[in-house]
Amino acid sequence: MAFGFNQKFKKDFKPENLTQEQLLTMAVETTKKLKWDISQVSENGFIARVKSPYSSFGEEFRIIIRDGIAELKSEIIGSQMGDRGKNKANISLFIFNFEVLKETLTEEELAELYETLKADIVANEDSLLIKAPLTAGEKINEFLCLFIPTEGYFITPILIDLNILVFILMVITGVNAFMPDTDSLILWGANVRPLTTGGDWWRIITNCFLHIGVYHLLMNMYALVYIGVLLEPYLGKARFATAYLLTGIAASVSSLWWHDLTISAGASGAIFGMYGVFLAMLTTNLIDKSARKALLASIGLFVFYNLAYGMKEGIDNAAHIGGLVSGLIIGYGFYPSLKVKNEDDREYDSKKISIGILSFVILFSCYLVFLQVPKDVDKKFLTQQDMKKYDIEKYDAKMKEFISSEAEALAVLSMPKETPREQMLIEIKNRGIYYWNDNIQLIYEVEKYNLPPFIHHRNKLLFEYCNLRIKSYELIYKSVENNIETVTPQIEDINKQIEKIITELSDKGS
Repeated sequence: MAFGFNQKFKKDFKPENLTQEQLLTMAVETTKKLKWDISQVSENGFIARVKSPYSSFGEEFRIIIRDGIAELKSEIIGSQMGDRGKNKANISLFIFNFEVLKETLTEEELAELYETLKADIVANEDSLLIKAPLTAGEKINEFLCLFIPTEGYFITPILIDLNILVFILMVITGVNAFMPDTDSLILWGANVRPLTTGGDWWRIITNCFLHIGVYHLLMNMYALVYIGVLLEPYLGKARFATAYLLTGIAASVSSLWWHDLTISAGASGAIFGMYGVFLAMLTTNLIDKSARKALLASIGLFVFYNLAYGMKEGIDNAAHIGGLVSGLIIGYGFYPSLKVKNEDDREYDSKKISIGILSFVILFSCYLVFLQVPKDVDKKFLTQQDMKKYDIEKYDAKMKEFISSEAEALAVLSMPKETPREQMLIEIKNRGIYYWNDNIQLIYEVEKYNLPPFIHHRNKLLFEYCNLRIKSYELIYKSVENNIETVTPQIEDINKQIEKIITELSDKGS
């Protein structure tokens, strides 16, 4: 992931020429100037709550004064996962304002302020400022809070629980917990073009709660918790739930449009959507400027890293991009209603209006894209009517010939080492290269048939495969004929290309 897991930041601060009482007074006045909420004031320090742009959490600031040294500590509270540099910023902000205030207050003024402060001081209660380490039970309770709906963090744990529940049910019914097979994923509602466009439209939604193994689930839930504790308190339940579902649908449709036979599953499309919503909000004045820069860096890095990582084979980056773009649109779409609420603190129907308009825009756009998705399907999903429409039977017959010729050509590689060189050269040329050329001619023939687009793409891969085999056999022939091994690296490079095509053909169901 692209973000840290730091929970707190500590620093010792030793201002010069101040007594214990003056240091405490100055610290209290600095905290008041910053408009942090002070509590538990003792003779040796106090605790304050750092106000946050979010309603359900912030940071806890503590100062403990011993022998003229102030131990400053800022620590995140609530369900946050990583401080995004906020704790360090709190300490720096406190010290800067402390030094500024120190230059303006006289000793007499400090004495008067201390007399006023005495009424709030709880004598000999500085132990309140020192937290005991969490017990095992407290740590478990803190972890379990991630799965329990609370005010300001209500929809996120429900979504997490639903994803985990679906995964548990899959495993209970016999699905492999680490590497589910294709049939299991399809049975449980994965998004795959032939079925989704063939009538199972509901797969656009169900695939968002389905995961391809426990590692996939854990990574997505970690990312969902992180964005949930940041964004849900600000959006509220209705906006957050709406954004999650809409971006999930947009991600699924994007995957359908881009991929012909990829089996897509996972919450990452919707999660990218929520990051898109947050990125949009971070480019406005809705969020406090002091927190905006650190959040933009963290969220931007997360998005960039995961999009780059998504370029790897087997990751549905089309869904990620579809979710992200729809999230940006939704984030900007929520701006007017959030602005009204933040500025005027009054009840408006603007929230309902914004949710309604955005739902219509996103769903209608997805419907239009869905209509443009090619309806060509894989052979195992073809109906009898489709079988008559395309030259599938003729194609199957030719593919049997292809497999037979391929077997003849590959048999050359199994010749014993003690085979005479002359015989080996004859076999490579008249059997190996001959049958690969025969298969190339066969591909030229089937390309004239009426076939679905994905089969034409498969034929292109088979053509490249045969040509690479011919190049490999020609190099092997040269090596045997001249008794040299200098061509071995070239053969190995070609074999890697062949393996890549074989993998892609396997993914296509060939």
